Amino acid sequence: MTAPGAVPPGAGAARQAGRRLRRRPAALAAAAVLALLVLLALAAPLVAAITGQDPHAYHDDLVDSARGGVPLGSFGGVSSEHWLGVEPGTGRDLLTRLLYGARISLLVALGATTVQILFGLAAGLAAALGSRFAGQLIGRLTDVMIALPMLVLGIALTAVVPPDFPRPLLLILVIGLLGWGGTARMVRAQTLALRDLDFVSAARLSGNSTLRIARRELLPSLAAPVITYAAIQVPANIVAEASLSFLGVGVKPPTPSWGQMLSSAQTWFRADPAYVLLPAGLLFVTVLAFTVLGDAVRTALDPREGSRLRVGTRKERTA
Repeated sequence: MTAPGAVPPGAGAARQAGRRLRRRPAALAAAAVLALLVLLALAAPLVAAITGQDPHAYHDDLVDSARGGVPLGSFGGVSSEHWLGVEPGTGRDLLTRLLYGARISLLVALGATTVQILFGLAAGLAAALGSRFAGQLIGRLTDVMIALPMLVLGIALTAVVPPDFPRPLLLILVIGLLGWGGTARMVRAQTLALRDLDFVSAARLSGNSTLRIARRELLPSLAAPVITYAAIQVPANIVAEASLSFLGVGVKPPTPSWGQMLSSAQTWFRADPAYVLLPAGLLFVTVLAFTVLGDAVRTALDPREGSRLRVGTRKERTA
């Protein structure tokens, strides 16, 4: 039940946010880059079929064994068959490995973000709507989760798991279950601000249960901040997956990922700079695009925030 003048954000707010996003060239460019990247990642098997290259096939004839495995030819072995060259030491096609690596990086980042949002949403709502003891308990647990060094714990957890456990699923669970604290704190703060508003009070007086109030009244109002937070978490989770794979406890060979490729590229930087620059460049562009899009989504869903930032900037300039 909603009171007049206190309707939670709905389809109209979503359309307004969409119009604001379309007026931001940076957001459109970031969305186009991400759409192209996702399309190429999904089309990785098709690209491999068109180029006739298997990302796991070794080509010893394309590397110079006398020089330690440096690719033959210029620019890392670029040719009509290998459009971005080949991997040093193995001769595996670099283009297909980059595209299959994009699949792993995006899958882990999006999956971990989903886990973080689900756990954080449940914990934040329970802390704000439950008893005082439950709120304090969940609040302290949230503080502990935020304070824990996720990378160190991630290394410890991924190192002790049996090697036959699917590594992408393991990374999703580790990053997601260790990183929900920030979402829970944000949801709790937003829920505490919403629970005394008229439409929530009206629903409570009508005899609705706490679960129904959370589902029907609070969740629509929490959609904007949760979506914004999720858009910001995705690039952080991409970096987390790349860091774990770079340190050797993430995705295991022969499955490619950008972090794993950067790890193996350390010894080839001088001999084949392209092998370092290509995965590093893709990682940088992806994180930058997600960050720009996340900031644009935040401003579109909460235009008052953008206005406050602009007013603050003007005051600083005139001070």
